[in-house]
Amino acid sequence: MGYNHLHYFCAMLSQKEKDFIGHWESVREHEGRFANKLAKGLPMALLFGLPIILSLVAVYFFSPEWYAKVSSAANGVSGVLIIAVMITVLFFSYFRMHFRWEMNEQLYHELKGKEKTEVQQ
Repeated sequence: MGYNHLHYFCAMLSQKEKDFIGHWESVREHEGRFANKLAKGLPMALLFGLPIILSLVAVYFFSPEWYAKVSSAANGVSGVLIIAVMITVLFFSYFRMHFRWEMNEQLYHELKGKEKTEVQQ
């Protein structure tokens, strides 16, 4: 009797968990879209990539004599570097939000399983 009673209390959902289930059911399709993941992850990804681009701009404007010495090689490399940083920013923004979406989806399924066992008892 003690085990079943304890198991019943362990399987009960808290109000916070019930709120999460309701919230996730209403937004999971919208947040699962590619464009939404990309847009929501972009601010954090730009925090990663913006310092690299700003350092290139700073070198170009604040140290022109040094930039002129390496300008023949830097013209090609800086363009490739900016493209590489932008690709990295896009990659990071999407996969960061996709990982977050997957974690929420996993928690949702765990809580739905817990809710199912609660209803069965």
